Amino acid sequence: MTFFDPELWDGKVFTGDWSTPSGGSAQIVEKATGGSLGRTGVADAGDVAGSAAQAAAAQRAWAATSFEERAAVLRRAGALIEANAAELRDWVVRETGAVPGLGDFAVGVATQECYEAAGLAHRPAGEILQSNQPRLSLIKRVPVGVVGVISPFNVPLILSIRSVAPALALGNAVVLKPDLRTPVSGGFAIARVFAEAGLPPGLLHVLPGGAEAGSALVTEPLVRVVSFTGSSATGRRVAELAARHLKRVHLELGGNSALVVLDDADLDRAVSAGAWGSFLHQGQICMTAGRHLVHERIADDYVAALAEHADHLPVGDPFTGQVALGPLVDEGQRDKVHALVNATVDAGARLVAGGKYEGLFYRPTVLDQVRTDMPAYAEEVFGPVAPVVRFSTVDEAAALAADSPYALSLSILTGDAMRGLALAERIPSGIVHINDQTVNDEAVAPFGGVLDSGTGARFGGAGNLDAFTEQRWITLRGDIPAYPF
Repeated sequence: MTFFDPELWDGKVFTGDWSTPSGGSAQIVEKATGGSLGRTGVADAGDVAGSAAQAAAAQRAWAATSFEERAAVLRRAGALIEANAAELRDWVVRETGAVPGLGDFAVGVATQECYEAAGLAHRPAGEILQSNQPRLSLIKRVPVGVVGVISPFNVPLILSIRSVAPALALGNAVVLKPDLRTPVSGGFAIARVFAEAGLPPGLLHVLPGGAEAGSALVTEPLVRVVSFTGSSATGRRVAELAARHLKRVHLELGGNSALVVLDDADLDRAVSAGAWGSFLHQGQICMTAGRHLVHERIADDYVAALAEHADHLPVGDPFTGQVALGPLVDEGQRDKVHALVNATVDAGARLVAGGKYEGLFYRPTVLDQVRTDMPAYAEEVFGPVAPVVRFSTVDEAAALAADSPYALSLSILTGDAMRGLALAERIPSGIVHINDQTVNDEAVAPFGGVLDSGTGARFGGAGNLDAFTEQRWITLRGDIPAYPF
C-alpha cells in the first residue's frame, strides 16, 4: 500500500475519516489519457452542513491547544509531504496534466506552506494599545472558527493548502471543497497528510463537489470565512452570496496579465521569459502572461523568435513523455480556447504558430497584429496563447497595460531595472516582477490581485493573520470605575 493509495478514498470523502457521502460518486480522470484514476465521493448540501457542525465542535478544543502543538502538526505535515514528494508529484501530473517540473514545484510550495504556517502559530497573539484611561488596553487575535475553502482545478495542491495550512495553524477548523476534476491533489492528499501528522479528527473535512456544495459552503452559518480561488465570474457570485450572510470572503480570481518588453530588453531572454509565462501548464494559471506588449522596434524579431519557441515545444502525455506542455483540463476548456483563437484570427490577427489541437493537447499559439478589442487579448484565455500588441512609447505601454479589468500580475522586461520600476508605478497590479515573467509564487510572499482579479493580497506571510483571525479589543482595570449614573 502506498502513502496516497486510492483505495483509501474510493467513492469517499474525508470527514475525519473516510466516509460515504450523500451525493454519490464520480470518476477521477487522467487528463492525458482519459483513463480512470479511481473514484471520488461527491458531497451535497447535507454533507456540507454535517461537516460544518463537526468542524465547529472540534474547533473549540483545537483553538485552546498550545501554539507549540499546533505548530508541531504543521511541521510534521510538511515533513510528510517531503517524504512522499515523488508519489504526490505523480498525482499532480496525472490528475492535472502538469509536466513533472511543475508537479515538483507544486509539491515544494505545499511543503513550504506547511512550514511557514507552523511559524504563524508562534506569532504574537496581539499588541498592547495606548489608552487615555487607567487600564490595560490590548488587541488579541482569535481564530475565526470554521474556514471554508473552495479551490480550482489548475494547480489544486497549492491553491488548497495555502489556505488550509495557515487556517489550521491559527486555531481554525477547515471545510475544503476541491474541484471534482482534481479531488486528490486538491484535497484527499492533504487530508491524508494531516491525518498522519496527528491533526485531531473533525478539524479538516474534504468534500469534493459541484455548485450545490459550493453554495452550501458559502451560506452555511457555521462557516465564518470563505477563501475562494477561481474565475472572476464565479467569484462575483460567491461574494454576492457571502454578503447576504454578512460573511467575510477572500477572493483570488482571474487574470490577463501583461508582459511588457521595452526596447532595451535582452531579446533572447525576453522571448524565453515570454514563452514560459504564456505556455507553462498550458496557460492554465491565473498569472499567465495573457498580453505581450512589445516595443515596435524589436517586435518583429520578438514575434519570430517566440513562434520558433512555440513550434519546437513538445506537447503530449507528461507522465510518460518528455514534454513541455500537457493536456488542457477538458473538452470544454479546449473548445473555449480554440474559439477565442479563431475569433481573433477572423478579426484580423495573424496566426504565427499553433492554433490547432489533437484531443486535449493544444499547441502553443502565437498571434501577431493583434488589436486590444480582439477576444484572445481582451479576455482571459486560460490556454497556451500569446497575443502580441506593439507600442511605440513608454506612455503607450503604460496605458495599454493598465487598460484591463484584471490586475493580478505584471512583468516588465528591460535593460534598466529602475526604468521598469518607474513604469510599474503607473499600472495597477497586485504583483509586479521586473525582469521576470508573470508566474511566480512563494509561501512567504503576499499573493493576490486587485480590480477584477480579486480582493488584494490575502495569502502568504503576515497576510494570513488577517485572513484567518479576528481582532478582539480587550481592556483590563484593577478596579471598577465610578460612573455618574
